[in-house]
Amino acid sequence: MSFGRLERTQSSKPMSDINMTPLVDVMLVLVVIFIITAPLMTSAIKLDLPRTEAAKPVATPKFVAIVVDKSGQIFLNDQVTSLTQLTESLTKTAQLSKDTEVQLRADEAVPYGKVVEIMGVAQKAGLNRIGFVAEAKTESKSPK
Repeated sequence: MSFGRLERTQSSKPMSDINMTPLVDVMLVLVVIFIITAPLMTSAIKLDLPRTEAAKPVATPKFVAIVVDKSGQIFLNDQVTSLTQLTESLTKTAQLSKDTEVQLRADEAVPYGKVVEIMGVAQKAGLNRIGFVAEAKTESKSPK
C-alpha cells in the first residue's frame, strides 16, 4: 500500500485586471449629456451680428445683456422688456453695483437712433460701462 497525494485541480487565480466597461459606460453617458446641454447654454435670440476683426469675447465678472432684434424689440437677459421696464431694471442694477457692464447686442438692421436711445437709458441709470458685442469677421476669398 502506497501513500501518496491526491491530485487537486488548479483553483482559479484572482483577477488583477481592471474592468474598463463600467468606466467607458459612464464616460459615454457624460459625453451624451454634454452634447445635449451645450446648445442650450447659448442665447436663444437669433441675430445677425455685425462682423469686425476687432471683436473678441471679453470675460467680465458682472454684466447685463441687452439685445435688440431686427424688429426693434428689446430683450434684457433674454426676457422681452419695454423701454420703461428696461430703465427700471437698469436703475436697480446700478444701485447694486456701478461696475456692472452693459453688453449691447444689436442686429445690423436696427437703426442707429434706437441703439443710441438704449445707450442713453443705460447711462442715465448709472451704468457707464457699455460694450458692443459683434462676431469676428470670417475671411472669404470671393471677389467683390
